[in-house]
Amino acid sequence: MSGVVTGDAVVLGLQPARLPSRALAVLIDLVVVWTVYLLVTLGLAVATASLDEAAMTAVSIASFLLVLVGAPIAVETLSHGRSLGKLACGLRVVRDDGGPIRFRHALVRGAMGVVEILLTFGVIACIASLVSERGRRIGDVFAGTLVVRERIPAARALVVPPPPPWLVGRFAGLDLSAVPESLWLEIRQYLTRARELDPFVGRRLAERLADELVARTGTPPPPGVPADAFLAGVVAERQARDSRRAFAPSPEGLAAAPPASVVAPVVVPPVVPVAPAAGAVAEESGPRATGFAPPA
Repeated sequence: MSGVVTGDAVVLGLQPARLPSRALAVLIDLVVVWTVYLLVTLGLAVATASLDEAAMTAVSIASFLLVLVGAPIAVETLSHGRSLGKLACGLRVVRDDGGPIRFRHALVRGAMGVVEILLTFGVIACIASLVSERGRRIGDVFAGTLVVRERIPAARALVVPPPPPWLVGRFAGLDLSAVPESLWLEIRQYLTRARELDPFVGRRLAERLADELVARTGTPPPPGVPADAFLAGVVAERQARDSRRAFAPSPEGLAAAPPASVVAPVVVPPVVPVAPAAGAVAEESGPRATGFAPPA
């Protein structure tokens, strides 16, 4: 396994670059740097034509150090490990643990590159890269860096494996509000790479992550549940909660929605009394007949 592995035995998704891609990136950088160096040299030769030989030698040495040595160091430092050649080839210089490089890493790489690449025309760098398992040259070894590929062909998607069926729904009442995102990231990385780890190392890592998760939630796992199954069950519960939260209707939408059906009020027209027609028999006054006989 040639991927980048952290101190906790978590495999990062970084693939070391090999000699062909690195050689092409260095060639592009050398063409650009030497072009700039020749232009600067011609400009300084015209500007310092009136100086003596010692002054011209000092200017030549200063231009060599600034352009051929200082410029690559500054570019790698400011771009966090991506020169023009590496940017064109999809490469980046990172630390051994996968983090971005700093000035000291670029300085050591640039200083060793003068001997490996410029003075020996890249012969030492090619031999060291061929011998190294991860394609590192001597400057990478001394600086603690590694050149990795940023543009990797799409492969199978790394998904978190589901928990055992008997653990589904067991952590519905678990309080996950105090668990930070960094711990979730570590747990997901472990679950997606668990089969690639050594069994003993994987078990130790799962136990450590489970202890941190218990410390954040305050609830121990059920008796007899392995650490990796506990982590998978909790991650599945968090994903289920996120799905319910994402697809649940928002309170704003409910408040803005109109009622399902609105019944228009029925207006009853007033009753107008009608006078009896001529010749009609008036009703007897008194209580109206209801059809029910009063009790005896």
